[in-house]
Amino acid sequence: MIRGIGPLFRGSTYSGMLFAYCGALASLTLLPFALLPTLAWPSAPYGLKAVLVLLVWAALIGAVGLARTARRALIAFARQLLKVPLPDPVPVSFGADRLRTPLWLLLHVALGWAGALVSGVLVLAGLTLPGNWLRAEAGLSLFGWTVRADGGPQNWVVALCCLLLAAAVCAVVTSALRWLAPKLLGPSPNEHLALAAEREQKLAERNRLAHELHDSIGHTLTATTIQAAVAGEVLSADPAAARAALRSIEDSARAALEDLDYVLGVLREQRAETAPTRTLADLPELLDRLRHTGTVVEQELSGEWAQVHGTLSRAAYRILQEGLTNALRHGAGGPIEVRVAAGPDGLELGVLNRTGAEANSGPRPFPTSGHGLPGLAERVRLLHGEFEAGPHGSQHWQLVVRLPVWV
Repeated sequence: MIRGIGPLFRGSTYSGMLFAYCGALASLTLLPFALLPTLAWPSAPYGLKAVLVLLVWAALIGAVGLARTARRALIAFARQLLKVPLPDPVPVSFGADRLRTPLWLLLHVALGWAGALVSGVLVLAGLTLPGNWLRAEAGLSLFGWTVRADGGPQNWVVALCCLLLAAAVCAVVTSALRWLAPKLLGPSPNEHLALAAEREQKLAERNRLAHELHDSIGHTLTATTIQAAVAGEVLSADPAAARAALRSIEDSARAALEDLDYVLGVLREQRAETAPTRTLADLPELLDRLRHTGTVVEQELSGEWAQVHGTLSRAAYRILQEGLTNALRHGAGGPIEVRVAAGPDGLELGVLNRTGAEANSGPRPFPTSGHGLPGLAERVRLLHGEFEAGPHGSQHWQLVVRLPVWV
C-alpha cells in the first residue's frame, strides 16, 4: 500500500510533471503557424479545420525534433527534471533513428497537454469544492461506491479525492516519460555500435601512444643511466669521454621530451604538435648513443634499408629501439649485434646479445615491467609480421622480427 502511494510524495514526481508542462507550453509557440492553413480555407467545416490544425501542429513539433540541438536540450532537461541517467547524444544518426526524437517530442507534448488538462481540472475541483465556491456540485464513483458532493462534509471528501487523483495523474505522466526517455532519447542499437567503435578507436590510439612512450622513455632512461655511470667513472681520467657521454645524455633526453610532449598533448585531447617521426634513417644516431655508454655495437645493414618509409620504417625503428633497450637492461655485457635486411618481400630485424651470470648482476639491476616483449609482439601482430624472441644457444638471446613491405 505504502509502496503504491509512495510516488505521490516524491518531489521527482512533480519535477517530472513540470517537465511535461514545459513541453506543452513550448508547443504553443508553434500553434499560430499551425493555424495559417485554416486562414487559406475559411469555408472548410469546423471539424476538418480542427484536424488540419492538429496535423500541421504535430508536423511542426516533429520538425523541431530533427535538429541536433533540440535533442541535446531535451536530454539535458530530462536528466535534470526526470532524473533519468541519459548518456550524451551520439553524433552519428542512422536513418530511422533520427525519427526517435520527433516521436519523443510528440509524445512529450501529448502527455503534457493530457496531464495538464486532467490534473488542472482535478486541482480546480479540489480547491473549489470545500467552500462550495461557485455553488460547485460534483460526484465521485469508484468501484460501485458513489459520493455526491452537494454541500457539507461530502465536499471535503470529494475535494481530497480530487487532489489525490491529480497527484496520481502526475505520477502516471512522469512514469510514462521516464519509461519512454531511455528508449527514444537514449542511444539506439546502431548508435551503441558507433559509440563502441569510437571508444575502441580511442583505446587503440591510446595503446599505441603507450607503446611509443614505453619504447622511447624506457630506452632513454636505460641509456642515460649507463651513460651517467660511464661519465662518472672517466670524469677524471678522460674528461673528453665524459663530456661526450653527457652530450649523449642531453640528446637522448631532448628526444624523449619531444615524445613525451606529443603523447601528453594527445592524451589531454589538446592540439598536439607534429608527431616525432623517427625512422630507420635515424638508426645510426641511435647506435651512436649506445656506443657512448661503452657498449660495443656491431651492425649489419643490408639492402635499401635507409629508403624504407612510412609506417614500416617508423615501426622498425621502435622495434629496434626496444630490442636494444632489453639488451642493455638484461644483457651480460659483450657486443650487441644489430641486423637490418631490407628486401623486395619484406624487412627483417634482429638484435643479438649475450646472457649469463653477469646479466643484472650489478649493485643496481634494472627493474623490469614485463611489458616490453608483449608490447613488441602486439605491435608486430598489428603489422601482420612475424615475431621471435628467446635464447639463441647457451649464452645469447635473440630477437627476430619480419615485417611485410605492404604495411
